[in-house]
Amino acid sequence: MRALLPLLLLSACATRPAEVRVAFDAGSVTSIHASGYADRATHRRVTADDPVRVASISKMVTALGVMRLVEAGKLDLDRDVSDYLGWRVRNPAFPDAPVTLRLLLSHRSSLTDEADYAIPLGKTLHDTLANPKAWNAAHAPGSWFRYTNLNFPVVASVMESVTGERFDTLMARLVFQPLQLDACFNWTTCSDAKLARAVLLYDDKGAVLRDDLHGQRPACPVLAPDGCDLAAYRPGNNGALFSPQGGLRISARDLARIGQMVLQNDGSFLKPETVNMLEVGEPGTAFITGETENGFYCQYGLAWQSLPSFPQGCRDDLFGNGHEWRGHAGEAYGVRSGLWLSGDKGIAFFATAVPDGQKGKHSAFSAAEERLTKGK
Repeated sequence: MRALLPLLLLSACATRPAEVRVAFDAGSVTSIHASGYADRATHRRVTADDPVRVASISKMVTALGVMRLVEAGKLDLDRDVSDYLGWRVRNPAFPDAPVTLRLLLSHRSSLTDEADYAIPLGKTLHDTLANPKAWNAAHAPGSWFRYTNLNFPVVASVMESVTGERFDTLMARLVFQPLQLDACFNWTTCSDAKLARAVLLYDDKGAVLRDDLHGQRPACPVLAPDGCDLAAYRPGNNGALFSPQGGLRISARDLARIGQMVLQNDGSFLKPETVNMLEVGEPGTAFITGETENGFYCQYGLAWQSLPSFPQGCRDDLFGNGHEWRGHAGEAYGVRSGLWLSGDKGIAFFATAVPDGQKGKHSAFSAAEERLTKGK
């Protein structure tokens, strides 16, 4: 019986969800917690340097790339995106209302996810936006908040159109390389060494959902039911290909480095006023008018969320202490992730195999997120 105990303990531990939490200030990492397995089959333990699909934190990082292009004079947040794409982008119910990058980044564009946002290779963003289901017929652009993944394929298409570069390699040039991050969208620009450390995503029953790579790059890094000829892809036609809304793979340590850049705010990556614009959006729009998703979204800038809020119905006090935090959450394929900053400190974290619909004790966030904010 005693001989079986180590095997039983190993088996039990190998089913534990992977969890990583990195706390930091502007100059250093102050603590690291890592537990569970990045790969249950091989019993590879998770570390703070293992890349994971951080879901919607991708939106916040994509916004950093947008603002680099804004500062370079290539993009204007308030210009009609039709001018960049070369075709008319309009909600058919409001044909005179232009859609801008500011509205897309703040989820006030009047787009919805009813027409889907996973646009495969060979299809175009133009055709997707031509579907009336893609639009909210009841609210004009700029008048209503509705959290919508489809906003970010439009943003990525604009970025591709003005640079002539594919979104994944463009983000490497604009964000990952300047910040010295070994990160990538859909595994294309990560190093071989980083790819070999991929965190597998499991559901709460133990089934693999994503990124079981066996140390190899995906045969095709994009959704491509009819063949993966990326050489024929024309940048700007389909910014959804590399999942700007949720496909970022990055380690918790590298996510913390992004937070440190924001805390340092020394102008070496973005101007301080640009960072402030991301967090605030524009005066008078921080408290949203629209769909809060049961009090989860109450203050939102340009792909940056602020916590907590106190209007009636808001349940966004993730930390449970009333202190102000800014950043973004992620949720997909069993992952819950977060990058949050407050004053001169921050945390980056993720947990895998979180059950769908898991409820927290004091907020609209999950119990896993509430626990990880406290380092438990």
